[in-house]
Amino acid sequence: MRSSHTTADFMPDWAAIVAVILGASAFSVAQGVTYPLISLTLESRGVTPAMIGFNAVGFAFGLAASTLMIGFLTSRIRIDRLIIASLVGCSLCLATFAATDSLPIWFLARFLLGFFASLIFMLGEAWMNAACPDRLRGRVSGLYGAGVCGGFAFGPLAIPLMGTGGGFGFALTAVYVALVAFATAVLTLSTRTTPEASSTRDVFTFFAKAPLLVAMVLAFGFADIAAISVMPVYFVKTGHSEAFAALSVTVLALPTALAQPFIGVALDRLPRRRVAIATSAIGAIAFLAIPLLTSPVAILIDFALLGTASFSLYTCALTMLGEKYKGGMLIAGSAAFALAYAVGSGAGSGATGVVMDLLGPSAAPIGVGLALVVFTAAFAAARRP
Repeated sequence: MRSSHTTADFMPDWAAIVAVILGASAFSVAQGVTYPLISLTLESRGVTPAMIGFNAVGFAFGLAASTLMIGFLTSRIRIDRLIIASLVGCSLCLATFAATDSLPIWFLARFLLGFFASLIFMLGEAWMNAACPDRLRGRVSGLYGAGVCGGFAFGPLAIPLMGTGGGFGFALTAVYVALVAFATAVLTLSTRTTPEASSTRDVFTFFAKAPLLVAMVLAFGFADIAAISVMPVYFVKTGHSEAFAALSVTVLALPTALAQPFIGVALDRLPRRRVAIATSAIGAIAFLAIPLLTSPVAILIDFALLGTASFSLYTCALTMLGEKYKGGMLIAGSAAFALAYAVGSGAGSGATGVVMDLLGPSAAPIGVGLALVVFTAAFAAARRP
């Protein structure tokens, strides 16, 4: 259902907003820990790189499965209870990694982890938009983005403290997520809102209704994963140290998290479409500038700007989703965003890697920059929905 451009004003449901941000941030921490920790643990056991990659595919399968089942689940289970159950499910999956070394069980746990994680994000984002008046939507989306990005950045920093052996890191993370599930359950006792159920059909309807919003998330996924997974390889191939490449990921994440609340303020005070176009253009310029920079400090500053602009596309899309839609289309839109991000991230890591192999290291940032230039031009030229 399409809402008017001016959404009715009401008091925000802060309990629901805090519950959503807390849950999404908690899983982002868990994701930041488990992504590298699973790979490092399997590698230390002598598992082949191909099998490690296959194990990671299980997470993506879980994401896709939850998207296809969103209508079935939301029509039968209350949204807040489904979020709490998903947090508990994530905790049990993490505990499974600590309890067994069986690779098939790890694949199943990785699949279920992706399934529950996707539900947390899809349902949480819809709930946050339903609980927030439009006058605060940008700022709340900015806080949400800061929590998600900050949690993902913090996760890897905890690995040296927990180690990669004995399952301690998985067990500690499982306890943390379980505590967040309990806190979320307590917060839901005070909530006043809940998003409406959706259907799988609504998800595909949303693609037709809001192609520009879907394209915005697709562009974000493309640029985000290219920056995280391919650009560190670019730095090593262009003569920088592995330590510099690792530092670049931290420099990418932390300023991005800190900047999102300010992007949220801009979204509430300026035309949101123009903010989205500006962030896309800045991201394009930042990617294109990387091969021209020689100073490590300048490269890291540009990389921080690149990450901030790229992630801001998602903050813009999430804000504009809540501005334009309501009811079951909120969940449908969040599910469509999840699919768009999966496609964009897959294309971002695959295409830029191939381009780098064929045309040399500099082709990677230039290719992503040109892709963002095309998106920016198309978004600016399209009629306002």
